[in-house]
Amino acid sequence: MKHAFVFPGQGSQSPGMGKTHYDNSAFAKKLFEQANELLGFRISDIMFTGSEADLKQTKVTQPAVFLHSVIAFKSIEGPRPDMVAGHSLGEFSALVANGVLSFEDALQLVSIRANAMQTACEINPSTMAAVLALDDDKVEAICAEVTSKTGEIVVAANYNCPGQLVISGTLKGIDIACERMKAAGAKRAMILPVGGAFHSPLMEPAKAQLQAAIDKTTFYNPSCPVYQNAVARAVINKDEIKQNLIDQLTSPVRWTQSVQAMISDGANRFTEVGPGKVLQGLVAKIDKAMTTDGVN
Repeated sequence: MKHAFVFPGQGSQSPGMGKTHYDNSAFAKKLFEQANELLGFRISDIMFTGSEADLKQTKVTQPAVFLHSVIAFKSIEGPRPDMVAGHSLGEFSALVANGVLSFEDALQLVSIRANAMQTACEINPSTMAAVLALDDDKVEAICAEVTSKTGEIVVAANYNCPGQLVISGTLKGIDIACERMKAAGAKRAMILPVGGAFHSPLMEPAKAQLQAAIDKTTFYNPSCPVYQNAVARAVINKDEIKQNLIDQLTSPVRWTQSVQAMISDGANRFTEVGPGKVLQGLVAKIDKAMTTDGVN
């Protein structure tokens, strides 16, 4: 059986994150200071003493969660992963863990991605909503119907676990879709406190910027397969990994399908590496027979 390491994305941040690592590890302190220099601002200060509102800014959240996750991974003594995956932003942490990207290059890409996404959100006011207890097929059908009949973009964005699908789109489109989801029997359809429609066509302006940066970055052969959000299967070709990372910005996070593929390929233990316990909960809902734990 195989050991999978999974890495969280935006939403796992919290005030004070990473400070224990900084205080207790000279190596962690070195990476924090390196990140401060590469980013051009003291992200460590925001992580350690900033408010929830400070940490919710996309340009802060993404490098903060990435930094915490990579430091947590590098603190692990013991077996290396047989396979890795990351939820959205977490895919960059996963690619450091399996040797595809260096820490420095990945941090630069995360920063560029975060700033590009924040700009795209300002260009296209938009949001996301969580739909609970409605079949994926039904959610997809309602999104397509709203888009075709109103011209407002609404798409499935995050397949988190059975019965939990996040949709993404324009402000008006999401409002209409939420009402239709509830009318169709959803337990809840609630708008999320996010800055924009991530993993949707509305992120297209950010995609071009990220692609330009990725095209200039060196990608290495992985030490183990990565199960990427865009395709939900094992990938070991570095050029394919690169393209999937670009596509991820405008395509859905197929987390349910990725975890199912990892289990089909032999995974029986999932370790969440980074802040929070969100992914442990999702894995347990996807397959309760899995062993889950965390390193944060």
